[in-house]
Amino acid sequence: MPPSPRDILRNPVRDKLARDEVVASMTVRLVRSIEIARIAATAGFDSLYVDLEHSPLSLDACGQICMAALAAGIAPFVRVPAPGPEWVARALDGGALGVIAPHVRGAAEARAVVAAAKFPPLGHRSAAGGLPHLHYRAFPAAEADPALNEATMVVPMVETLAALEAVEEIAAVEGVDLLLIGSNDLTAEMGIPGQFDHPRLRAAFARTIAAARAHGKHVGIGGLASRPDLVAEFVRMGARYVSTGTDLGFLAAACAQQAARVRALATR
Repeated sequence: MPPSPRDILRNPVRDKLARDEVVASMTVRLVRSIEIARIAATAGFDSLYVDLEHSPLSLDACGQICMAALAAGIAPFVRVPAPGPEWVARALDGGALGVIAPHVRGAAEARAVVAAAKFPPLGHRSAAGGLPHLHYRAFPAAEADPALNEATMVVPMVETLAALEAVEEIAAVEGVDLLLIGSNDLTAEMGIPGQFDHPRLRAAFARTIAAARAHGKHVGIGGLASRPDLVAEFVRMGARYVSTGTDLGFLAAACAQQAARVRALATR
């Protein structure tokens, strides 16, 4: 019996979140080739996201990395530079299983991202034919579209004061799966840039987690790679998706560590 779309298509992040488990993700900003997906999988990450907002990576490179991640068994997401369909649909057609939308300010903008990411009746995403998610097999739309909708995650970022004030409404939007707090931009908007120990950031996480849990959604932690203590605290509070850092940051830290070891030898 031939496989169905749901036999082929799995989103390991969605599966782990459904079990209330913690998801580990890394961000791709530097590496332009598919090796990064296998490295991420070998390292034990559940997911990676290609950051098109803060990198010069092309959509072509993004698609190659996403397809390699699918083959490696981890979930590829893409942070788009803007939440319109011209970015969202192309990122998803290229192999992404989720789209991260920056600077969402309210429920209306969140609904627009859902509309761009989901096929009818949830949204208005246009049919594109054979997709890498389905191994380029042809399936009737009545089978493929619901499976793709189920697997595709929509992740608005909470990184503005407007989003924080509307977080209950954003969390209630049908089709939104995860609210990702961008700690750097949010503290900057609060007038306390980089003050991650500030009570206002803790309050923002508490409010967002409560809003998400009330609607069966989840919360992600962004921008706190340098603060594992706070990551642990927010996970205890209920956050379940952790953005651990960037490929550039990992490489720079490892290089600096090795150079320091050699310099230390010269002083002995």
